[in-house]
Amino acid sequence: MQPPAAPPTAPRAFDEMMTLRGRDAVAGGEVSIAGHDPFHPTPFRVGETTAAVLAAVGVAANDIWQMRTGRRQQVTVDVRHAAATVRTVDYTRARDAAGGFEHVPIPPAMAHMLTVTQPWPTRDGRWFLPHLNLPHLSRRVLDVLQCDSTPDAVRAAVAQWDADALEDAIAAARACGGKIRTREEWLAHPQGRYLASRPVVEVDRSGDAPAPAWTPHAAQPLAGIRVLDLTRILAGPVAGRTLAELGADVLMVTAPHLPQTPEHVRDTSHGKRSCFLDLRQADDARRMRALIAEADVLVDGYRPGRLAALGFDDATLRRLRPDLVHVSVSCFGAGGPWADRAGWEQVAQAVTGVCETQGRALGAGQPRLVFAPVCDYTTGYLAAYGTLLALARRAGTGGGYRVRTALAGAAMLVQRQGMVEGFAAAPGRLDEDTLRPWLVQESSVYGELRTLGPALGLSETPPRWQRPTPRLGGDAAAWLAR
Repeated sequence: MQPPAAPPTAPRAFDEMMTLRGRDAVAGGEVSIAGHDPFHPTPFRVGETTAAVLAAVGVAANDIWQMRTGRRQQVTVDVRHAAATVRTVDYTRARDAAGGFEHVPIPPAMAHMLTVTQPWPTRDGRWFLPHLNLPHLSRRVLDVLQCDSTPDAVRAAVAQWDADALEDAIAAARACGGKIRTREEWLAHPQGRYLASRPVVEVDRSGDAPAPAWTPHAAQPLAGIRVLDLTRILAGPVAGRTLAELGADVLMVTAPHLPQTPEHVRDTSHGKRSCFLDLRQADDARRMRALIAEADVLVDGYRPGRLAALGFDDATLRRLRPDLVHVSVSCFGAGGPWADRAGWEQVAQAVTGVCETQGRALGAGQPRLVFAPVCDYTTGYLAAYGTLLALARRAGTGGGYRVRTALAGAAMLVQRQGMVEGFAAAPGRLDEDTLRPWLVQESSVYGELRTLGPALGLSETPPRWQRPTPRLGGDAAAWLAR
């Protein structure tokens, strides 16, 4: 495959990111984004949007690097590489018995979820997407629908409901699902209007604290920065992995009773450490408070209000660490009538207009999901970008910060980039020659792996994983020495 020609200008999303940065423009030639969409079979500019956000991550890392060293670096992103990271599972291979590497298929539970988490027609002529991932959340949806978890059963059950009534019933059951809307309908909806009024990454000062000093002799922009990663599946872990690639000590905190999807743990945990703490237990909650007191960043992917219910509300976090950067990743944002609703990639695509546009562009006669978790990955990279902005502001003027991103907001960002032609012939995958220099090989708890490495390029401190993906709960609940 010949590399696609570079577009004459950077993607529009990059300009939006630079506006949020709120600093002097970067020097000409500092940032290079090569290539263009289509890469995935969709009219949306998935690759260009992802590349633009990753390039912004590079600029924000450069801001911190300049504060620490007085130097700036060249930032490079290839649109093909960026687009491929949105489907990392397609590129993960494990050594087989013959000594070669073979693709690792997704587990049966995930394959089944994809068959039922789809748009289905409703009684009133609309479409609705119920989300049936993770056993406990799937059970809540099935209890509302009063059906089994098979495509035929779910289709028949959804057909008995009007779309708005089903959406309300699913939300009341604290389950996940969404009515298929057009983009125009979403922008007229109170939640859509709320998100349209907010930046796609919100970075707000949340309290006063002295500016901390950077640790000396930095090998990477985030060397010495400590990040608590309290997230699962999928945007939050991508944010934590991105910070680890830039040198942060990222400690994942989960518990044995919390369900996971193994392929996402494997592919989003590179460079991190992992410990178990059950925050319902007094001793583990005390250990968590001690970790927060020495943390720089906490990335929170809990359902809205859940972390506070466990005793870690904003006031407690600020008391423990006044200059903490608290990053929240949600589906619908921090305000509006849906602020307390949970959601997933597919739900964000459904409600914001992505599904409706995808189906119409394909001539499918019904809504279709974009078969790439663009909302998850874009949101993860946006959260990392907001974290870097907050860390730079904290180092300059002190204070604690709150960073917020939302899957639905990321879907809206992608839609703002406009449509691309010729997507029916898009490759959708990297060919072997293009893929080879972007692969990373590691020995891990999953065996010998080859997978797609970081897509962001920095000329002096290339992002890298300093340790292989860990065993869940395999590390101490403690920080490394700075």
